Amino acid sequence: MAQVCELTGIKPMYGNNVSHANNKVRRRQMPNLKKKKYFIPELNRSMTLTLSTRAIRSIELQGGIMGAIFKARNEDLSNRLKKIRDQIKN
Repeated sequence: MAQVCELTGIKPMYGNNVSHANNKVRRRQMPNLKKKKYFIPELNRSMTLTLSTRAIRSIELQGGIMGAIFKARNEDLSNRLKKIRDQIKN
């Protein structure tokens, strides 16, 4: 499973652990991803999405999953969400 948020496109960040002796060791900071199920009334079905906790909070503020999908930038959305947005637009 890819460690990428399907709505915001957040990926792992890379950096260094730096010791007191200034030794640098590469590390990854993983995003806080959760699986969440949403019902899409326009398509009359539900979907399980892998979302960051920040994206889950944004969905609640924007009035549901459809509002968040339509407000999100095109390059941040996953291919699955792009297809859903196109199905509903047409």
